[in-house]
Amino acid sequence: MMTRNWMPAVLVVSALGLAACKHDGAPGADKAAPKPAVATVNGKQISAEAFEVWVQAQTNKKPADLPPEQKKQLLESLEGLYVSGLEAEKQNVGANPEVAARLELDRLNLLATTLFQNYSKGKTPSEADLKAEYDRQVAGMPKEEFHARHILLKDEAAAKDVVAQLAKGAKFEDLATKLSTDEGSKKQGGDLSWFTSDKMVKPFSDAVAQLAKGEYTKTPVQTQFGFHVIRLDDKRPLTPPAYDSVKDRLGPIVQQHQVRDYIDALRKAAKIEEKP
Repeated sequence: MMTRNWMPAVLVVSALGLAACKHDGAPGADKAAPKPAVATVNGKQISAEAFEVWVQAQTNKKPADLPPEQKKQLLESLEGLYVSGLEAEKQNVGANPEVAARLELDRLNLLATTLFQNYSKGKTPSEADLKAEYDRQVAGMPKEEFHARHILLKDEAAAKDVVAQLAKGAKFEDLATKLSTDEGSKKQGGDLSWFTSDKMVKPFSDAVAQLAKGEYTKTPVQTQFGFHVIRLDDKRPLTPPAYDSVKDRLGPIVQQHQVRDYIDALRKAAKIEEKP
């Protein structure tokens, strides 16, 4: 469960944007002589570069690596895109404000993605950077995890009745199996297995944190899901993963922070006027 906390954030870009940015990206890298067009649609050339981007977006391969039949199918599909796009231009579809806005955002997204890739080149995180990120991640992790059961009821009266039955000696697991509306845990006697506080909604986590082992909530806990009667079966310290076991996943996180710092610097240097 805890390894999920180490997944790096990524920039969200379009499929075509990703494919288009797989080249070197460095200034001057695109000065090679242009390749011949692969087709012409109503007088509009389809460049070899555009076809390569299209193929990479669809197959993650280069045109030269495809069998002739698949290559032809992809070219025909790109021709269909050009036919449709050119007809849309003829009908002035781009004059629609929403369409124009989407086109502008797609254009800026691709430019910004390439900018960030260029900025990140040569900025391989140092060992100190990785260790500092590891320490930051560990500091933000929950310090313990809990093993609990719950019985979920639709209304408070039903939940209070469950508390009353428990006070008279009823078995928690039996009541959960019989009465809980949580289909995911009722067959296991309400067992939620091990979890950290950040995996549950706050009222639930707060209630669990206040329980001693073997104790259940005497007052039903209300969340957006209903009313819970919770029993804490166990808790234990949460040991963070060893640095060496997650080191290879820290680099992208550090680079993401670097890009965010770069964006912040650009924002501070820019003249931005927000309109009411």
